[in-house]
This record gives sequence, structure tokens and C-alpha cells, in this order.
Amino acid sequence: MDFIEGEILAFDKPLHWTSFDLVGKVRWMLCHKLGVKKLKVGHTGTLDPLATGVVEVCTGRKTKMIDELQNHIKEYVATLQLGATTPCFDLEKEIDATYPTEHITRELIDSVIPRFLGEQWQVPPAFSAVMVNGTRAYKLARQGETPELKAKLLVIDEIEVLRFDAALMQLTIRVVCSKGTYIRALARDIGQALNSGAHLIALRRTRIGDTRVENCLTIEQFAQMLEKIV
Repeated sequence: MDFIEGEILAFDKPLHWTSFDLVGKVRWMLCHKLGVKKLKVGHTGTLDPLATGVVEVCTGRKTKMIDELQNHIKEYVATLQLGATTPCFDLEKEIDATYPTEHITRELIDSVIPRFLGEQWQVPPAFSAVMVNGTRAYKLARQGETPELKAKLLVIDEIEVLRFDAALMQLTIRVVCSKGTYIRALARDIGQALNSGAHLIALRRTRIGDTRVENCLTIEQFAQMLEKIV
């Protein structure tokens, strides 16, 4: 493999790592093995620290393909906790409100979920990397401000219920969607559609384009691979 000329690598991002953590680790490992001080390395789409799964990493001249690769459809498996919300719509922040769930049944869920198929206007989370007047929204949110975010048009190609635990009020869904879709925001919107609230308690990106998570490298496997080929 020629990492300086350029390669596209697919990793299964560990829990609690940022996408930039992964890129930084890969860059350090490659520079150390190749004996170079600098190497272009970038990812094709951010994945939240509390999510796991597919992150594509480009090296060398293949970094020029990042914009193209970012447009590939993505697939996620997400578990929602119904009946409660957090400011960031996942477990990064504490619960800020609770809502009734006694009325939520599998039948109600099955009637609501199809509403999210096709083109959707989605307001990004306040805790996101969206730019607001030159500043990342999450920076404003962490300062206690409420950034005004405009709804963005996206497409959800597939959405299905995988599991519903009525005792725990936890809903697991599979989603195939376009670039720019915030699954945290989708959780918020599903909660509202159920006349309740919801936030993410687990998220796994299982596919980007034709790249599936079962075919991805762990960072440990990448280290072993480098020992053999470099």
C-alpha cells in the first residue's frame, strides 16, 4: 500500500473517540512507520464520540476525494430512550425533561415511523458543528447561548423498527440516509411525533456507500497490518 500516494481506509471507530482522534492516531502511526514528519490524512464524515462504526480515512492524494466520498449514503442502527430528552439529544448531557410514555405502543410507533421516509426538513442540534455567524453551534451552546439553526433538506431512504422494549421504553431503528442527517435530531423528532420525548442512548454507523462495518479495521488491526507491510 502506498499511503503517501494515497489510500482510502475504513475503520470501526471506538466509543468515546472523536473522528479527529482517529485521524490523528492514523496520521501518527503512518508518520512513525514511514519515517516522515508530515502526511495528509482526513476523514469523510464526522461521527459523534458516543457513536461507533464506519469512518473512512483518506491519506495522501486520496484526500482530494473527501468531498466526493462525503456524499455517499450512510446507514445507522440507533437506540432511542423514549420519554426523556437531553440538551444534545444523546448521553453527553444529563436529562433535562421527562414526558409521558403510557400511550406509546408498538402500533403507535409503526404508524409514526413511516412519516420520516423521503425528503425531510431537519433542524440540526444546537450541540453540532454547524456554523452560525462564523462560530460552531456547539461552542455557542456550551456558552449557554441558544444558536438559531435553519432547517436543512435531507433524504431518508429507509427507516425501520428493529426492536421495541415496552418495559424500558427503548426503541431501536435502522436508518439509511443522505449526507447531513443528524440521527440525534431524528431521535428528537421521533419523540415529538410520539407526543413524548426521546434521546439517543446508542448509535452505530453500519455503512457508508458500499463500505460495511464488518469489513472495517480496528485501530489495533491497522497497527498489526502496518507491521507486516511497511
